Amino acid sequence: MKIIVLGAGAWGTALAVNASAQPACAHHVTLWARNAALVQQLHSQRQNTRYLAGVVLPASLHLSHQPLEQLSALTDGADLVVVATPMAALRDMLTALASCRAPVVWLCKGFEAPHSHGFGLLAHEIQAQVAPELRVGALSGPSFAQEVAQGLPTALVAASAHESVRQAMVAAFHNPTLRVYANDDLVGVEVGGAVKNVLAIATGLCDGLHLGLNARAALITRGLAEMTRLGLALGAQATTFMGLSGLGDLVLTATGDLSRNRQVGLALAQGHTLAQATAQLGHVAEGVYSARTVVQRATAVGVDMPIAQAVVALLDNQLSPAQAVAKLMGREPAQEQNTP
Repeated sequence: MKIIVLGAGAWGTALAVNASAQPACAHHVTLWARNAALVQQLHSQRQNTRYLAGVVLPASLHLSHQPLEQLSALTDGADLVVVATPMAALRDMLTALASCRAPVVWLCKGFEAPHSHGFGLLAHEIQAQVAPELRVGALSGPSFAQEVAQGLPTALVAASAHESVRQAMVAAFHNPTLRVYANDDLVGVEVGGAVKNVLAIATGLCDGLHLGLNARAALITRGLAEMTRLGLALGAQATTFMGLSGLGDLVLTATGDLSRNRQVGLALAQGHTLAQATAQLGHVAEGVYSARTVVQRATAVGVDMPIAQAVVALLDNQLSPAQAVAKLMGREPAQEQNTP
């Protein structure tokens, strides 16, 4: 297959490395970056020292830098185009790809920040606005870029309403180190990917305050309930949240030390400001940008999300870490089966 990966951050680089390093596959993989200096460094060092240090780029991996307006030429004849940018750049990328004939899938997880185009949107909602003719999907699931690039066992979900797009993702990335499951619930997969980032901040806060393993287990479980409630209200299938892109991704992001969103929560618990916490990362933590939109979308559809609300209050400096925990623990008793 001819595969184009647009975005040379950690995850885009890792997926391109994994797909091009499989000896049994004959994929022609091109990794594109907007930054010409970054592409030059990738060419000369065969390593993405900024985003994925220590991982050697296979000799078979092609590199490209072209202006955004010329992406149609790069993607001409492609079998699959993968957008590996942060959510903030997705609208511009899909606009540039509006006439692309190949399936276009994205890796970003989260909600778009609210702006003049309206409410903060999920990825498929952005696509419906700017490139409605595209055949699209999302590749998601519990996956740290470093481990995928190293060829450690990983399982992902290929989500799309189009069977041909699901098949293209499976054909492109299913290999001995990467297992890819098809799923037709794009909404559910996107909601899981967006909300788990917010919940990971809360879990990092919990662990940073040394509240114990009992508290962590309760927070993850009740966070899954919040995620499911919002997903169902937005049209998702309940079973999706018991799978890789729901429970699986939530557990990884909430407990794994490679999780940027978890690191934000840990830093806040240690008394750092939000600016200090994000500056330490050097990468985007989508939960910081998605938290407010998650709560706004939940409020609009009448869904209660107390953990997400506490995260927003914390990020907005309305509550201290200790106050946020006290507010959650002070909620009125309720029956679990009546609060899915």
